[in-house]
Amino acid sequence: MTTTSATQAATSQLITALGAGSGIDMAGLAGNLATAQFAGRIDRLTNRSDTLDRQISLASDLRSMVLSLANSLGDRVRTGDLSPQPQLANSAVARASLSGTTQPRGSYALEVTALATAQSLASAAYAAATDPVGAGSLTLRFGTISGTGFIEDTGHAAVSVTIASGATLADVASAINAAGAGVSAYVASGSDGARLVLKGQEGAANAFVLEASETPGEPGLANLAWTPAGDATRLKAAAGNAQYTIDGLARTAPGNTVTEAVPGVNLALTATNTGAPTQLSFGNPGSAITSTMQDLTAALNELMGELRSATDPLTGDLARDGGARALRQSFGALAGTVVMPNAAPGAPRTLADLGLSTQRDGSFVLDTRRLSATLAADPQGAAAMFTNGLFGIYATIDGLARKASKASDPGTLAGSIARYTAQKRTVSADQATLAEKQEALRAQLVKRFAVTDSLVGSSRSTLSFLQGQIDAWNARGD
Repeated sequence: MTTTSATQAATSQLITALGAGSGIDMAGLAGNLATAQFAGRIDRLTNRSDTLDRQISLASDLRSMVLSLANSLGDRVRTGDLSPQPQLANSAVARASLSGTTQPRGSYALEVTALATAQSLASAAYAAATDPVGAGSLTLRFGTISGTGFIEDTGHAAVSVTIASGATLADVASAINAAGAGVSAYVASGSDGARLVLKGQEGAANAFVLEASETPGEPGLANLAWTPAGDATRLKAAAGNAQYTIDGLARTAPGNTVTEAVPGVNLALTATNTGAPTQLSFGNPGSAITSTMQDLTAALNELMGELRSATDPLTGDLARDGGARALRQSFGALAGTVVMPNAAPGAPRTLADLGLSTQRDGSFVLDTRRLSATLAADPQGAAAMFTNGLFGIYATIDGLARKASKASDPGTLAGSIARYTAQKRTVSADQATLAEKQEALRAQLVKRFAVTDSLVGSSRSTLSFLQGQIDAWNARGD
């Protein structure tokens, strides 16, 4: 019911119950009197409950909008197209990706002379994978191989593998794989029989030797053992580092994935280009930044429109809400907020430098001419503002979203939602208490009116009897 509706309804029902000489509905009268007694307080609580529902819903919607804006911007930043993308003139040589540690600059010459390789070792041939190989243990030791010499890396723990009695070549492969030593094993069958093949990890320091310890009376494992001083034909591939040059400076890497090959760029080496260096450069993200700024301006206007409506001093349900007003103030100052405090002198530091400005009514507009001028003057500085690091546009808006979601702070939207929710529980409890009191009063009145109704009934019976007697006397008098 709307304001005063419960009171009006109760009054109308009272008049009906008392009506026009046809007898009084005592039960109905009791209910209407009880309703009338509590109608005013019930109306006030109902109105308060409705207001709290609107405030909770509106504050929750605003918080969701801020979170959605931050998440959407974060997703766009993480795609990487807002930063200068690395490009290789010869894409067959490597795949380049941004590391996110810094904004890459300039261009570089890349020459790959060798890819990182993993050691591959094959056993002597067996008739079949099911052939028994003896029992005991096999030990893998890791280090570097040079010619027929082996230098063990004591920092890389050796791994021993137990080989059970009656084990086959296939069982040995399974046992080595289960050991998790960083060496994979399988049985390769060919025209000359079955061989145990072991393959290590990339990098010269991941070379390995295989030692055998046989169980007395069950020989055979020694046939699988290998050192570089042994049968050279069993070494099918040697472990080696990747070798490459950047701007003529020779470098090595233990694998084909090179972290920070140049500042801000990782490389996945895929082929060699000895004697034919390829150029690593970075594309211009200007069009992507322009599109993002247009989308951001539209999203900010939508959010600010909702905030203005919610905090309108005459009609807004959150007109006096500290969290909503603080958020509106923060976004209203967003264009001039320094989002890149560590930017170099002269580099863009605020959204205003990217063309965003705030109008007198709180709405945002994008000055595309100023944005274009910034992109032309310092494209890398503009791109640096779109990162997922400690500073930048995303970090600033994400910070506002996180603050709005901090329920422990009463001056935030989440704090307001928590406060309104607590008030709603109190109102609901008060409504339940009033309902109980109203019912108790109705029951009490019904009991009282039942006695009155009985007395009235008796009086009417006596009156009817007397009226009958009078009518009879009058009839005889005629």
